[in-house]
Amino acid sequence: MTPSFRLLGQRRFLPLFVTQFLGAFNDNLFKTSMVLFVTFEVYSDPAVEAKFSALATALVILPFFLLSALSGQLADSRDKAKIIRIIKAAEIGIMVVGATGLILKMIPVMLAALFAMGVHSTFFGPIKYALLPQHLEKDEVLAGTGLVEAGTYIAILAGTILAGFISAKTAAAAVLIVAVLGWLAGRQVPPAPPVGKGDPLDFHVVRASIKLVSDTMHVRRLFLAIIAISFFWAIGSILIIEFPPLVKNVFTADEKVASLFLAIFSVGVAIGSVVINKLLGSHVSARYAPASVIAMAGFVLFMYFVAEGWEGRTDGKLYNLIEFINHPSSWLVATALLGVAVTGGMFVVPLYAFLTTTVGEDKTARTVAANNIVNSGAMVGGAALVIATTASGVSVLNALLLVPAMCLVSAWTGWRLHKACGEAELPEHDTPFAHDPTGDMLPILSQHHEAPSAENKQE
Repeated sequence: MTPSFRLLGQRRFLPLFVTQFLGAFNDNLFKTSMVLFVTFEVYSDPAVEAKFSALATALVILPFFLLSALSGQLADSRDKAKIIRIIKAAEIGIMVVGATGLILKMIPVMLAALFAMGVHSTFFGPIKYALLPQHLEKDEVLAGTGLVEAGTYIAILAGTILAGFISAKTAAAAVLIVAVLGWLAGRQVPPAPPVGKGDPLDFHVVRASIKLVSDTMHVRRLFLAIIAISFFWAIGSILIIEFPPLVKNVFTADEKVASLFLAIFSVGVAIGSVVINKLLGSHVSARYAPASVIAMAGFVLFMYFVAEGWEGRTDGKLYNLIEFINHPSSWLVATALLGVAVTGGMFVVPLYAFLTTTVGEDKTARTVAANNIVNSGAMVGGAALVIATTASGVSVLNALLLVPAMCLVSAWTGWRLHKACGEAELPEHDTPFAHDPTGDMLPILSQHHEAPSAENKQE
C-alpha cells in the first residue's frame, strides 16, 4: 500500500472519507434521478431541458453563495466533529422529503429537497477541508485531499450510474438508507476542537459574506487560487448542465447513456486527482495548472467536433446503452469526455490543497467558505450563461464552445498563481486575515502551522 492509501486504515481519516463519500453518493443519486426523470419523461424541448438542468444546478449551489460565510465561521469556532453529526442527522430528514418527491413524482418537492441538500453541503464543505490539515501531518495533506477528491468523484460516479438504472421508488429507498449510513459514519470522526478562540458568529449573511470574501481575496495568492477554481467550476457547471440535453438531442441516446456521460466525467476527475498527486510528489504547487486546463480546452473542442459529425437516429427513437456503445464513433466520445475530466482533475485538486495548507488552521474553514462563495457565484453565472445562450437561439451543441474560451482564462490565472508561488515568503506570523501595516495587501501566506495534538492523531 502506498502512503496515500494507508490513510484509509486510520481513524483520523477514514470516517471523514466515508462520510464524504456517502454524502456525495447520495447527492448525485438523488439529483441525477430527478434530472433524468424530468429530461427524458416530462420535457421534449432541448432549450427547456437545458433550462431545467440549469435551474436544478443553481438551486444546489445557491446556498453556498448565501450561507458559506456562516458555515465557515461555525466550522472555525466549534468542534467540527460535533457539527458533522448535526449535519448528517439533518440529511436523513431532507432525504425523507426527497424520497417523497421521487415516489410521488412531484417536481416542486424534489426541487425543495435539492435546495435543502445544497444547504447541507454548504455547512459540510468547509469542515471537510479544514479537518484535513488538523488531523493529518503536513506531508499527508495533499495525499489526503487527493483521496477525498478521488473518493468524491467515484461516489459521484456510483450515484450517477445507479440513477440511470433504477426506478424512482428504488432510488427513494436508497437515498434514505445511505443518509442513515452517512450519519453513522459521521459519528466516528475524531474530535476536532477549534484552533484558537474564534470570532463571534455573524448571522447577517450578506455582511458576513462580503467581509469574509474581502478578508480572503485581498491576499494575492488566495485571490488567484480562488479565481482559478471558480472558473473551473463555472466550466464544470456548463458541462454538467449540457450533458443530459446533449445526449438526448445530439447523440440521440437515452437516459442510461446520459448517466454514462456523467459517470465517465466523474471517474476521469478521480483519475486526474491521483495522477497530479504523483506528478507533484506530495508538494503543493500550481506548476501543472496552466497546461492541464489548456489540454482540457483541447479535449472539449475535440468532443464538439465529434458531436458535430455524429450520425444520430432519425426515426424518433433513442439509442440504448448497448446501441450507443456499438456506435462506431462512441469511443471518440468516451476519449473526449475522459480527457476533459482527467485534465480538469489535474487542474483543480492542487488548488484546493493550496487553500488548506497555506493558511493558519484557525482560518482554514473560513478560507474554504470564502472560496465556496466565489465558486458558487461563478457556477450560478455558468448556469445563467447556458440559459441566456439557449434562450437566444444558440443550440445545445454550440453552447459547448463557451468552455474552451473560459479555459483560457483559467490557464492565465493558473500561470499567475504559479508565478506568485515562486516569490519569496513573508515571516510565518503573517496571515491572510491581517493587513500589511503599510496599507499594502499581504502577497504571501504562512506555510507553518501548529502541529495537531496527539489525540487528533489517533488511528
